[in-house]
Amino acid sequence: MFGFGWEPLTPEEENNVLQAIAAAELETSGEICVRIDKWCKTDPAFKANNLFNHLGLEKTEQSNGVLIYVAMKEHKFAIVGDVGISRVVPADFWESTKEVMKSYFAKGKILEGIEAGIAEVGIQLKKYFPHQGGDDINELPNEISYG
Repeated sequence: MFGFGWEPLTPEEENNVLQAIAAAELETSGEICVRIDKWCKTDPAFKANNLFNHLGLEKTEQSNGVLIYVAMKEHKFAIVGDVGISRVVPADFWESTKEVMKSYFAKGKILEGIEAGIAEVGIQLKKYFPHQGGDDINELPNEISYG
């Protein structure tokens, strides 16, 4: 299929991830996106950084977008945050969140690992970028992109 239309999550699993994103974003102005690729032929952090801009995550008003990137077949993943959030979270935040996810992935629980990563990111976003009330809009669509 040349990589087009490849979707590794069932509709129910995809719905679970989307609900996790919505729940994490409920009390924050931050934005969380998930990208799932079949393969990653390079360093996953490099790929995630490139995708971050390609997907438009740098366009949030407060520079508080986060991308959770997973390459399913090669068991690689990365988390990338924009400068606004990277500036304020604890220095070990990205690595500790990856460790939480990795603990699920090691047990073959990919979906649960992604959801746990989303929840961890949501906690930090809520802390540093609380929801701004009625004028706070969802700047990026809550969807999973596939590659």
